[in-house]
Amino acid sequence: MYYIIMDLEWNNAFVHRTKSFMNEIIEVGAVMLNEELEEISEFSCFVKSRIGKKIRSNIKKLTHITNDDMRSGEPFEAVMKKFEDWIGNRENVILTWGNSDIRVIIENFRLLTGRETVPFLSNYTDVQRYFQIKRNIPVDKQLGLFNAAEDVGMDPNSFSHHRALDDSLLTAECFRRVRDDDFERYIQPCDNTFYERLFFKPHAISNINSPLVDKSLLNYTCEECGVKGKIIKNWRYSNQYFRATYVCPQCGKQVRVAVRFKKYFDCLDTRKTVTLIKDDEPPMLIQNGLE
Repeated sequence: MYYIIMDLEWNNAFVHRTKSFMNEIIEVGAVMLNEELEEISEFSCFVKSRIGKKIRSNIKKLTHITNDDMRSGEPFEAVMKKFEDWIGNRENVILTWGNSDIRVIIENFRLLTGRETVPFLSNYTDVQRYFQIKRNIPVDKQLGLFNAAEDVGMDPNSFSHHRALDDSLLTAECFRRVRDDDFERYIQPCDNTFYERLFFKPHAISNINSPLVDKSLLNYTCEECGVKGKIIKNWRYSNQYFRATYVCPQCGKQVRVAVRFKKYFDCLDTRKTVTLIKDDEPPMLIQNGLE
């Protein structure tokens, strides 16, 4: 298994055909490691823009890539063919720091070539996520590459910043510091499910009649009396939650009940809160979670 650590630089460009912006790739950098994590090859190439004629000023400032650099590059299809040839027929996994680069390269293939999938993408790992798991850093923190380097005792300033090849080299070094025997568990085969999962947008269910809404959660039972509450303000949808007001017919306590059903690609997350209503005090949370 060979490890292809890839990084992209891109320019935000307006696509008149779709009347939307895209992140158009202007530089590709990568480093290839063998099974012993030894570097055996590097790849670096500018991409001549087809959509954006000039690099935005913030991108110039960040990357130091000039319009002349971009114009000296080769067309996207030619660079991708070179990259595919560079990888060859070796069994490999492509790694990027976060999945933004993979999303961008798929977007570029779709808009610039009409291809829905990336021909050289057979296996993939988000090395940022893997790094954070191995370093016991919560994955929702989205650790930056330079902070990750510092976390394992490296000096990120010894590498150039925000250039594709240099970021690939820094990512490769971070990967070397944490790579373990369990790595294969984190390799994703790039089949149809991979693409569907990557572009699935989690969303809250807003239709109370949806089959995904568990009606058994749309209720309230008094914690003190054990009596089923009476609804006094019907369910309505607001800010991702279905909300209603209940009163306990025995003790007279009033509460606000809020339930959220959020759909992810392969699961449904359900959350329920119950908040006590008092006339002279701010609402107090008395139940948080599922019944």
